Amino acid sequence: MGFITTFFRDFWVLAVLCSAAAYLISSVNTSIIVTRIVKHEDIRNMGSGNPGFTNVLRCVGKGPAIITFIGDFLKGVVSVLIPLLLTIGFQQKDIDLYRGLLMYIAGLFVVFGHMFPVYYKFKGGKGVVATASVVLITDWRVLVLELAIFALMFVLTKTISKCSLVCAVFIPVFTIFLRIMDAAGSFTSVIAPTPSPTPAFIVCIGTIAFINGAAVIIKHKDNIKRILNGTEKKITDKK
Repeated sequence: MGFITTFFRDFWVLAVLCSAAAYLISSVNTSIIVTRIVKHEDIRNMGSGNPGFTNVLRCVGKGPAIITFIGDFLKGVVSVLIPLLLTIGFQQKDIDLYRGLLMYIAGLFVVFGHMFPVYYKFKGGKGVVATASVVLITDWRVLVLELAIFALMFVLTKTISKCSLVCAVFIPVFTIFLRIMDAAGSFTSVIAPTPSPTPAFIVCIGTIAFINGAAVIIKHKDNIKRILNGTEKKITDKK
């Protein structure tokens, strides 16, 4: 438990600052801004009502959807890079692990900010694109595996929500598996963000990954209901 004790003793201020910055940055919802500019309407009153990429694609168009994707992705990347920038030059033992945990914590607040934005009465998107951006920076190998799962599900179902739900389930699975492989000194450690993760570090980031995946699933509760009753729309369906 020394790792966790040291983290909260020496890095709690950075953890609070990074989390607050990530939440506030990610509370800016690209889909709402883009739709208001293009359509002079609120995306939350259109289609499924979800202020996210898929609803913009279906209700507003490809161009605004692409801008939405880029905006939501970039805010996650920027937010998770803040802990990296703030800890440059730190010489503390195991700083790579502490920095990594800070990035995972910031990433979780990226997702929370997107889902529950303070600027929009805490009514935001489902966090899929935001989660992808976080996974890219914290462990790009997980994103590669997630994209493979997403592509396979998309070919089989043509339904974004189903793809997103399956990927959400596998986020903690891939995160924990790869880090355990790294700790064992396997071939994965050659390209690992932190080649020698400790058990405490793996437990911490695995827990965060689980919370992230669970949050995405919970935000898809309406999609799950439609999937179960057979009314969920495919991406190819008209608006």
